Amino acid sequence: MAIDKNIIQDLLNDIESDRAERTISVNNTDKFGQAICAFANDLPNHCKPGYLIIGADDKTGKVTGLNITDELLKNLSAIRTDGNIQPQPSMNVQKVVLSDGDVAVVEVQPSHFPPLRYKGQIWVRIGPRKGVANEQDEKILIEKRNSQALTFDALPCLRATLDDIDTQLFLTGYLPKAFPADVLKDDRRDIKHQMQSLGFYDTRFDCPTNAGIIMFGNNVERFLPGAYIQYVKFKGKGKGGEVEREYKFSGNLMKVLYQLDTFVDTTITNRRPVPVSVLREETIVDYPHWATRELLMNAICHRTYDSNGPIQFYQYDDRIEIMNHGALYGKANPENFPLVNDYRNTVIAEALRVLGFVNRFSRGVQRVENDLMENGNGEPEFDLRLGTAFKVIEHKAHMDETVNETVNETVNETVNETVKQAANFSLSDTHKKVFHQICMNDLITYSELIKATGLSRGHIARIISDLKEYGYIVRKGSDKSGSWEIHKSLTD
Repeated sequence: MAIDKNIIQDLLNDIESDRAERTISVNNTDKFGQAICAFANDLPNHCKPGYLIIGADDKTGKVTGLNITDELLKNLSAIRTDGNIQPQPSMNVQKVVLSDGDVAVVEVQPSHFPPLRYKGQIWVRIGPRKGVANEQDEKILIEKRNSQALTFDALPCLRATLDDIDTQLFLTGYLPKAFPADVLKDDRRDIKHQMQSLGFYDTRFDCPTNAGIIMFGNNVERFLPGAYIQYVKFKGKGKGGEVEREYKFSGNLMKVLYQLDTFVDTTITNRRPVPVSVLREETIVDYPHWATRELLMNAICHRTYDSNGPIQFYQYDDRIEIMNHGALYGKANPENFPLVNDYRNTVIAEALRVLGFVNRFSRGVQRVENDLMENGNGEPEFDLRLGTAFKVIEHKAHMDETVNETVNETVNETVNETVKQAANFSLSDTHKKVFHQICMNDLITYSELIKATGLSRGHIARIISDLKEYGYIVRKGSDKSGSWEIHKSLTD
């Protein structure tokens, strides 16, 4: 395909463009090879060709009137196959006739499998110049390559076996949500092939995938040390303040997701009444439950799980900060975010969708922005400058300075009394036995509980009453066709 001379003319006029390199040299093959390598790596993620233009002044962009010979074009074409650039780039070499004279042009396509190396070094574009990639640049290029192949969560976790998976949790907690009941009824596959069909097991190596460990692992941190969420509540507006509360959300995501959801709803949201007239009150919240949960789910879904650092969930007096390892991924970049999305962990993203914690329609961030604006929090702040990490700041909702302090004190006293009563209640072993069965199967019936625990119907009824009263479970729907929702974990 012929190279568009209008594109070349525009790039000659724009001397600061990082999609073009101009030179008057005809025999500096090292310079040519480095430029081609840099364009193929496409570190800025333009997803468009880069151009090496020979016969134009680098400082002014003016054509010098170089005689473009067949020998020059052949020498430029040979760079692709001389073995110095590995893997081989996709490129096109042509003579382009312009009004001011002729130039030789090498059009270089972005590689789907970077990084490319020229004589062992990774070259990248750094603004209008090129240079050798640093460690962070190389990591970004490797992630681009991985985005075209299997994502990290889909790779086999070679040190793990099926014994490292909570298979009961998969069979009763996840599988019924992933497939209709009639499909499961006719499914005769063993558990390894059932997990494989959903991306949680690799039968070639007879081991779980990383996603299988993350979702259902008995000891996730044994294989992925940074796979947890660190919550810290600081007094004041900075990390120098006193630590008021901290908690480590660890374990497989099938358990952690529900713990986080309950924690945000009961601890972070902070619902309270505000008088709007003598006889009427309205409930306001510091942080909308859905928006905060969505930001946490995004961090869980898009983080790099091969990092040893956890997701940081930090709360200050005036804001919440959520930071995960892993910058924007794949097709997403600072110019198109949040309109364009891509998935670093495709299997986990699908699992979160199956469980109802996220959607996969690239609308989450936009809805978060709407919810926060409606609640008075203002727009969330996304810090895209961290290179290997992604941070979002959610500001506390603006308060009405005239709120009646007496009303707040009364509400606080009521809340404290409720907390005090709950603190004096502890689950017995029989409570835990029944609660565990409900966690494993949200559709479990009284008859099935009696069979699983060996307790009488009356005993189970009293235990369920206690679990409901102290916020561990909530019944949704009718007694016959409804289901249980878990609102608190044993570690709360």
